Amino acid sequence: MCGIAGVVNWGNSEVLDRMTDIQAHRGPDDAGLWEHLFPDGTYVGLGSRRLAILDLSSSGHMPMTNEDGTIWITYNGEIYNFSELRQELVAKGHTFRSNTDTEVIVHLYEEEGTECVRRLNGMFAFAICDLRSSTLFLARDHFGIKPLYYAHRGRRFAFASEVKGLLELPEIRAELDLEALHQYMTFLWVPDPQTMFRDIYKLPAGHYAVFKDGNLRLVQYWNLTFPPDSADYTYTEAELVEEIRERISCSIRAQMISDVPLGAFLSAGLDSSSIVAIMAQAASEPVRTYTIAFPSNYRIGETTLDDSGVASRTARQFGCDHHEIVVEPKVAELIPKLVWHMDEPTADPAIITAYLVCQEARRTVTVLLSGVGGDELFAGYRKYYAYYWAQVYKRLPGPLRQFFIEPVVLGLPSLRGTSFKGMVRLAKKMVRSASLLPQDAFLMNCTYLDETQKTRLYSSDLRTRLNGKDPWQKHRAYFDHVNHADFLNQMLYLDIKTFMVSLSLTYNDKMSMASSVEVRVPFLNRELAEFVAWNVPPHLKLNGFLRPTTKYIFRKAMQGILPDEVLRQPKAGFGAPVDHWLAYDLREMVDDLLSEDRIQRRGYFQPGAVRQMIEEHRSGRQDWSMQIWQLLTLEIWLETFIAVGNS
Repeated sequence: MCGIAGVVNWGNSEVLDRMTDIQAHRGPDDAGLWEHLFPDGTYVGLGSRRLAILDLSSSGHMPMTNEDGTIWITYNGEIYNFSELRQELVAKGHTFRSNTDTEVIVHLYEEEGTECVRRLNGMFAFAICDLRSSTLFLARDHFGIKPLYYAHRGRRFAFASEVKGLLELPEIRAELDLEALHQYMTFLWVPDPQTMFRDIYKLPAGHYAVFKDGNLRLVQYWNLTFPPDSADYTYTEAELVEEIRERISCSIRAQMISDVPLGAFLSAGLDSSSIVAIMAQAASEPVRTYTIAFPSNYRIGETTLDDSGVASRTARQFGCDHHEIVVEPKVAELIPKLVWHMDEPTADPAIITAYLVCQEARRTVTVLLSGVGGDELFAGYRKYYAYYWAQVYKRLPGPLRQFFIEPVVLGLPSLRGTSFKGMVRLAKKMVRSASLLPQDAFLMNCTYLDETQKTRLYSSDLRTRLNGKDPWQKHRAYFDHVNHADFLNQMLYLDIKTFMVSLSLTYNDKMSMASSVEVRVPFLNRELAEFVAWNVPPHLKLNGFLRPTTKYIFRKAMQGILPDEVLRQPKAGFGAPVDHWLAYDLREMVDDLLSEDRIQRRGYFQPGAVRQMIEEHRSGRQDWSMQIWQLLTLEIWLETFIAVGNS
């Protein structure tokens, strides 16, 4: 795992060194630079910060080259099928000087050029400079597990694992992209390939890029596909149970390969518990597991904090070396640091718990396995069955809905501090969106501020400058791409292309790298995902109607392996005590950073609307916790990255 950077005709060795050094947290074990000047005056440089995972010797130093020095690579990630590829390449006459997966990519590129990326199974972001053809070749893995940012101006090009690397470039100013701001206020994050920074982009998942003679060409080399809605599925339920169990087990075992200590996240949920159970079967020593808990007073008003006792009992059953991290963080001091590490404003408080777990785990391990991706493959979120509930709701007589049900539901208090908090929020979204087309209803259920609420919140100047831009444009395009599929698969595809890559995978990468920890995600094995997409019928992902079972086939596959209390668990993850923080630790910060005077000077929002939101939340009339967190995160990000006048 590493931090990488590179330039073509942009800056010099000093700039490249700064770009690489600012990402030192991603690779504290080694650093390297390589530069080349072509006869026509074109300058190219590659940089690397290395976190050594495979082959800890100096043979793994990067940037790395082939035998004759004509191909150079800087690389971030892990290739899980590198051993098989290496054997194939040795048989073809290639000579290896290390035991790294990095060198496998170099020789595979020699054999197959840009098509080499189709052979890789893993998580990766890399750049190869080919001196033979004077080209720079960049690639990002199938699901976008590893990040890769870039900027392009004429004959100048630069890339880095993190935006802050690009901000070291001359003539690059950190400027706010207003369209991205609109998307952030809609989703809590900015969908790929756009970023919150004007003229800085992410290479999309499953894409590679070729830069030559000032021209940048992007190519999609892979995409997850689904069968048509009318498809006939050939596997029986019993056969699927066996197949899925075996495929998941194989993926987890493959990702346990490491020359440094490794462990796993463990919440009370199905995904992380399954990973730990299979690791315990395969490991020769107790698996190190890590969960996070907060003091009991933090749980007041919260429904997202897991019962750490479930995780503890699960760890005990599998003989794990379990670490329960009970924390009471100084969150007001922590948030600015994490906003800097995230690069972009990301209004999910789970970034804090992810960081705290990784920070503690780094004392004993360098690699952690995570359950990210299980919900998107097997349908684990409530919003998926909200669609089916809405279909029933729409069959009720219109007057009954309009004059009785909707006023009651929309008039419900937030019920903060009860187990009904999340259901009330979902019910309100459902009645607001029930009259919409299925795609629009799902999009609304994925947002925290609807268009009417944003209109009230935005300043007149921001509304004018946005000029009616549609924040859902990319989402609609993704829906169009799979409009032949069952609607559940359409929802899963949309989340894989947006929510998972732009939020979940992004903060898992950034928060783990902030602690110099590598996080692996076994559910996002390309072959596993393709099998599930094409062979598991929708009703075996989400089974039942009024009380549907999420991840049905996966739960079946883990029967007899996991404890019953885990199999019965609703969705669980590492929650964060947002209400507690807003009421106590962050109250003064909220009043300062979201004061009417400061909001007025920024010019993006109506000061009165922001103050009303804060007062309604504090009085308990409405649950605006996520929206206040969103505004607070944005203001801290603006203070951190955007100079006054650059927005």
